Amino acid sequence: MADTTAGPRFGEGPLSRASALVYTLLVVELLLLAAVVPGLIGLVLLDRDAANVPLAAACLLPVGPALSAALYALHNRRLSLTDLRPTAAFFRGYKANFRQVVKLWIPWLVWLTIIGSNLANFTAAGVPGWWAVPSVLIAVLATLWVANALVITSLFEFRARDVARLSAYFLTRSPRVALGNASLLVVAAGITLAASEMALALLASALASVLLLNSRPMIAEVRKRFTVEAADARP
Repeated sequence: MADTTAGPRFGEGPLSRASALVYTLLVVELLLLAAVVPGLIGLVLLDRDAANVPLAAACLLPVGPALSAALYALHNRRLSLTDLRPTAAFFRGYKANFRQVVKLWIPWLVWLTIIGSNLANFTAAGVPGWWAVPSVLIAVLATLWVANALVITSLFEFRARDVARLSAYFLTRSPRVALGNASLLVVAAGITLAASEMALALLASALASVLLLNSRPMIAEVRKRFTVEAADARP
């Protein structure tokens, strides 16, 4: 009697899946770097001086759409080594999400520019020294908010104002997500301070993958409670 037990097909075993993940991360990393290279060059060349805060923010403008495309490509990555299409997924995500992302990314950059300029010029701005602590906390919360916004915008179709509300809602609704992203933010800041912005950029796809991993509870709840599929499933 013939053995009908079917083993894993070529390209679907554990080693193949690991290879597929590494390949996807490398391709997405190269595409992300290509999308942000003009701003990245300017950011690396800028001195770490208070007067350059607005210029640094301008250099970060391309990062939002590129990071959103990376999140989309990584979330929709193929598991089989024989069916990898990270490039197509990256460009599809970039094109689909660009307009919504910039509506959220630019206000965040403007807000951080204001906070950064005030922190760097406390005396000239006439701001009391104790205001540094709440200013830093506001900047951290704003960054955690934009991290949620990037994930939601990259994976779902909502209006920008709805994404803004959901992102704020999940800061308290999913404290584990917020804590994980805060840890990721500390790691990113540490890499930048210890090495450079270029070192952080070279790890961008890996950090985006960790962001997706941290955000899984939020993604699951958005899909369950706020999407058309969830509405259709209700009696």
